[in-house]
Amino acid sequence: MAILVFVIVHWYTSLFFQSFFHHRYSAHRIFTMSRTWEKIFYVCCFITQGSSYISANAYGIMHRLHHAHTDTEEDPHSPHNSEGFWAMMLNTRNNYNAIFKGRTFVEEKYKKDLPEWKAFDKFAHNWITRVLWMAAYVAIYFLLATAWWQFLFLPFTIALGTIQGAAVNYWAHRFGYENYKMDNTSKNILPVDIIFWGEAYHNNHHKHPARASNAVRWFEFDSAYAVMRVMHTLRIIRIKNLAPAALAVPSDMPVVAGKKLSKRIIASSKA
Repeated sequence: MAILVFVIVHWYTSLFFQSFFHHRYSAHRIFTMSRTWEKIFYVCCFITQGSSYISANAYGIMHRLHHAHTDTEEDPHSPHNSEGFWAMMLNTRNNYNAIFKGRTFVEEKYKKDLPEWKAFDKFAHNWITRVLWMAAYVAIYFLLATAWWQFLFLPFTIALGTIQGAAVNYWAHRFGYENYKMDNTSKNILPVDIIFWGEAYHNNHHKHPARASNAVRWFEFDSAYAVMRVMHTLRIIRIKNLAPAALAVPSDMPVVAGKKLSKRIIASSKA
């Protein structure tokens, strides 16, 4: 079924560039690249994210705030500040838009060394472009779908990038195992991550946020890092610190643990 192939390819390409460019490059600066390659990857993000395209600059700020204020009322995308998955996704969207439009005060330290291409974001990040992408997706579905039920995937396609970000940040602070005892609720969603390009290892990432690979145990596999190593070899990017195959973790890990926090929804945006 062609439409299912399209949905699967869209899932993996969209999430790869969100992990590789928005998360590891923009937010954490795990590697460097030339300005030319930076613009190429901006375009790759636009093509793969489509109607759910987000600014790497605004995302980088939001994610840095997440690490600085994890699971507190100042965390812009914690499930503990929202009542359920969809509420968290909406809350995250609102906080992201407030950052993108400059309605939330952000300290300068969170804006340092972020990629920025204002002209491109002005073109890619507006409602007209989003509507055109939606129309393109509808056309693709009419071209490829062979049964009515396949159109049920259309809303998923339109909001894919938003759903992917919310899925990782919701599940990885709710369910899974822990390699490290932290002062937050971060967890590893899957022992072997073949779905999230290594983003499933959220507990590992919170312990080692500057580490190129999110995998630390022998059975954990960070596929995005594998691609990054190829790019590093080809000199497309330069990884600052190449990760060892595995790290030492406490002998009594992994464990499953939780932590109840405030349910108050963030209202940090200025009118």
